[in-house]
Amino acid sequence: MDHHHHQQQHHDHYDGGENDYMQQEDDWDRDMLLDPAWEKQQRKTFTAWCNSHLRKAGTQIENIEEDFRDGLKLMLLLEVISGERLAKPERGKMRVHKISNVNKALDFIASKGVKLVSIGAEEIVDGNAKMTLGMIWTIILRFAIQDISVEETSAKEGLLLWCQRKTAPYKNVNIQNFHISWKDGLGFCALIHRHRPELIDYGKLRKDDPMTNLNTAFDVAEKYLDIPKMLDAEDIVGTARPDEKAIMTYVSSFYHAFSGAQKAETAANRICKVLAVNQENEQLMEDYEKLASDLLEWIRRTIPWLENRVPENTMQAMQQKLEDFRDYRRLHKPPKVQEKCQLEINFNTLQTKLRLSNRPAFMPSEGKMVSDISSAWGSLEGAEKGYEEWLLNEIRRLERLDHLAEKFRQKAAIHEAWTDGKEEMLQHKDYETASLSDIKALLKKHEAFESDLAAHQDRVEQIAAIAQELNELEYYDSPSVNARCQQICDQWDSLGVLTQKRSEALQRTEKLLETIDQLYLEFAKRAAPFNNWMEGAMEDLQDTFIVHTIEEIQGLSTAHEQFKATLPEADKERQAILGIHNEIAKIVQTYHVNMAGTNPYTTINPQEINAKWDKVRQLVPQRDQALIEEHARQQNNERLRRQFANQANVIGPWIQTKMEEIGRISIEMHGTLEDQLTHLRQYEKNIVNYKPKIDQLEGDHQLIQEALIFDNKHTNYTMEHIRVGWEQLLTTIARTINEIENQILTRDAKGISQDQMNEFRASFNHFDRDHSGTLGAEEFKACLISLGFDIGNDAQGEAEFARIMSIVDPNRLGVITFQAFIDFMSRETADTDTADQVMTSFKVLAGDKNYILADELRRELPPDQAEYCIARMMPYTGPDAIPGALDYMSFSTALYGENASFTCLSEDPTSH
Repeated sequence: MDHHHHQQQHHDHYDGGENDYMQQEDDWDRDMLLDPAWEKQQRKTFTAWCNSHLRKAGTQIENIEEDFRDGLKLMLLLEVISGERLAKPERGKMRVHKISNVNKALDFIASKGVKLVSIGAEEIVDGNAKMTLGMIWTIILRFAIQDISVEETSAKEGLLLWCQRKTAPYKNVNIQNFHISWKDGLGFCALIHRHRPELIDYGKLRKDDPMTNLNTAFDVAEKYLDIPKMLDAEDIVGTARPDEKAIMTYVSSFYHAFSGAQKAETAANRICKVLAVNQENEQLMEDYEKLASDLLEWIRRTIPWLENRVPENTMQAMQQKLEDFRDYRRLHKPPKVQEKCQLEINFNTLQTKLRLSNRPAFMPSEGKMVSDISSAWGSLEGAEKGYEEWLLNEIRRLERLDHLAEKFRQKAAIHEAWTDGKEEMLQHKDYETASLSDIKALLKKHEAFESDLAAHQDRVEQIAAIAQELNELEYYDSPSVNARCQQICDQWDSLGVLTQKRSEALQRTEKLLETIDQLYLEFAKRAAPFNNWMEGAMEDLQDTFIVHTIEEIQGLSTAHEQFKATLPEADKERQAILGIHNEIAKIVQTYHVNMAGTNPYTTINPQEINAKWDKVRQLVPQRDQALIEEHARQQNNERLRRQFANQANVIGPWIQTKMEEIGRISIEMHGTLEDQLTHLRQYEKNIVNYKPKIDQLEGDHQLIQEALIFDNKHTNYTMEHIRVGWEQLLTTIARTINEIENQILTRDAKGISQDQMNEFRASFNHFDRDHSGTLGAEEFKACLISLGFDIGNDAQGEAEFARIMSIVDPNRLGVITFQAFIDFMSRETADTDTADQVMTSFKVLAGDKNYILADELRRELPPDQAEYCIARMMPYTGPDAIPGALDYMSFSTALYGENASFTCLSEDPTSH
C-alpha cells in the first residue's frame, strides 16, 4: 500500500466509541512520514513495553516488525494484557496460517470497540515497520491508556491531568504535553519522588543537566519499580521535540505501576484492619488480667501495714509514721485508685468492642472479677480509717509535751537572738571618738535600749516558768532545758550592770563636749568677721588704681593712713581669737577627749589667721610705695596739662581773630581790589610765620598722649580743634586771595569799573543776611528782583529764574558765590552777547541767509580757519535748506559751550 493511499484516508485509525480522545494533530496516517528520530524512539519504547508484558508469559521479542509476523506472539501479548483467552492459533508455518493468526489478533482488538483503519494482516505478516508500530500503538492506547480516569477526564487527558496533579508541588516541573515538557527529565524524577521519595534525592537535580536527570529516572524505574527502560536519554535530548507516543507509553507504565501499588495497599489494609481488631481485643484481655493481678497483690501487701498499732516514744517517730501514711495517701494510693477506675473502664470498653465486632463476651479468670476487686478495696479502706484515727490520737498526746518544749526553745532562741552582741555593744567605747551631735544621738539610742531592756524582763520570767513546768512533767530532755535557763538568767544580770556603766560614761562625755562646742562656736563667731576683714584688707591693699588727678591720689593716701591707724586694734582681736583656741587644746589634753574632726562651725584655723595677718603686714609698706609713685606721676601730668593749656589758650583765639579779619576784608571792600589783595598777602605772610608755634604745641600734645592724659580742665581747646582751625585759616586766606584775583580778571575782561564792582558787592552783601559769603537760592532771587530782573511768581518768571540758576549754580549746590554773581552780572550788563556777535558776523558773510556754503567760507576767511569751520559745522536742516548748506548758528553757540548766549536760548530753541 503506497503512501498516497495513506494520505487520502485522512481519518482516525482508532475510535474509542463516544470518547473520540484520539483526535490529535499527529494522526497515525501522517505518521507514515515520521522523522527517523521519532521512529527510532517508538521502536525502542514499544519493544520494551511489549516485553514488559510478554515476560509474564516467559517470552520476549527482539525485533518488533519481525517477531510479530507469524501472529503467535501478538496473540500471546493480547492474552497477557487482557487476561482473556483468544481463539486457538494455527501452528502452520505458511503465509496463510500467519495471516489467519494476525487476523485473529486484529479481530480481538476490534471486539474491544476499536475501529482499525488501514491496518491489514498482510502488511504485518510482510513485516511493514510503520504498520506494525501503528498497530502496537493502537494496543497501547486501548489497553494501557483508554481506561485511565482522573477526576472528570480520561485516556490521554486523564493521563496528562494525573501527571500535572502529581508534579504540582514541584516548582521547576510544568507538564503541559507529552513531548517537550519531559525533555529536561525533571518530570520523570518528580513522578518517582512523589510516590517513592526515598529513591531519588530530588533536591540535588539541576534543570540544566537533562542527561543526568533522565538517566537517574530510567535507572531507578527499572531497578525499583519494575518499569523497563523504554527510552534513551540521548534520543530525547537530541530531538527538538521527542516522540509523543513513546513518552505517553512510558508515562502510562508509571501510572499503572503506582496505581497498582495503591490497590494492593488497599487490600492489605483491609486484612490488617480485621487482624488489628482481634489483636487489640486480645491485648485488652491480657491488660485486664495483668492489671487485676497487680492491684489485688498491692492490696494484700498494704492491709497488714495499716493494721500495725505499735506506738512510738518520740514525736519525731510518730511524725514519721504520719508522714509515711500521708505519702501513702498522697503518692501510693491515688495511682491505685486510678488503676481500679481504669480497670472498670477497660472491662466495659472490651465488652462493648466484642459485642460490636460479633465476638463472644469476656470472662475474667477466677477471683479477678470486678466485684472481687471492689470487695478487696473495701477491706483496704476500713483498715486505713482505723489506722488514721490511732495515729492522730497518739500524736495529740505527744504534741502536748512537745509543744511546751518547743515553746521553751522558741522563747529562749528569741531571747538569745536579742541579747546576742548586746554585751559587746554596751562595752563599746565609741563615745571616746564621737562628736557632740554623735554623743546626743548615742544617748538617745541608749535611752531607747534601756526601755527595750525593761520590756524584755517579762520574757525572761516566762522562760523560767516554762522550764519549771517541764521539770514537773518529767520531760525527757529536762537537763538541757535547765542548763539553758540558768545561762539566760546569768546573762540578764550582767546586762543590767553594763547598761548603768555606759549611761554614766555617755553623760560625762556629753558635758565635756558641750563645753568644747561652746568654745568652738565662740571661735567661729569671732574668727569669721576677722577673717573677712583681713581678706578685705588684702584685697584693698592689692587693689590696682587708675587716677587722673592729684586730688584723687591724695584721697587714696588719706584712706590708707586711716587704715593703718586701725591695725593695733585688729592685732588685739587676733590675740583674743587665738586665746579661745588654746583653751580648747587645754581641755582636750586634761580630759583626754579624743576630738573627732575639726571645728564644725567654721573652716578657718589659727594657722590661716596668722598667715593672712602676716600678709596684711607685708602689703602695707608696698601700698605706701605705690601711692608715693602715683603722686609723683600725677604732679608731672598736671605740669604737662598747664604747659599745653597756656599755649592753646593763646593760639585758639588768634586763629579765630584772623579768620574774622579775612572775612571782613573780602566783604567790606575798603579801597580797590588791588589794595585788598596787598592787604591779604600781608596777612598770609603773618599766618605762615605763625607755624612754629603750632609745631611747638604739637610737641607738647605728643607728651600728653604718651602720658595717657585724656582730659585737661585748664583749656577748652583740644589739639584736634587747633589743627582744624589752622587748616581752615590756611584754606580761607588762599581762597580769599584767589577770589580777589578772579574779580580783578573779571573786571578787566568786562571793563567793569571799580564803582560797579563796589555796587555789586554792596548788593551781594545786603542780601547775604547770614554773612556766609554766599547767597542761597531765595536770597539770590530777592537780589535779582531788586536789580530789576523780571522773575515774578508766574510760570514764565519761574522758568527764567531756573535758567539763571543753571548758569550761576551749574553743579546744583544750592549756593551762589560772589564770583558767579559777578560773572552773571557783568554778562547781563555788557553791550552784546558774544555768541550773538559771531552769529551776526556769519550772517553778513552768508548774505543774510540762515545758512552758509563752503565756498562762501573759503572765499571770505583765511584757508585754515575756513577749513576749521567747514569740518565742524553741521548740515543745515531748516525749511529753506539747499544741498551743501551748513548751519552756522549752532556752530556759533557751540563755540561758547555752556556759556552760550542767553538770547539764542530764549529766542529760538530750534536753532540751539
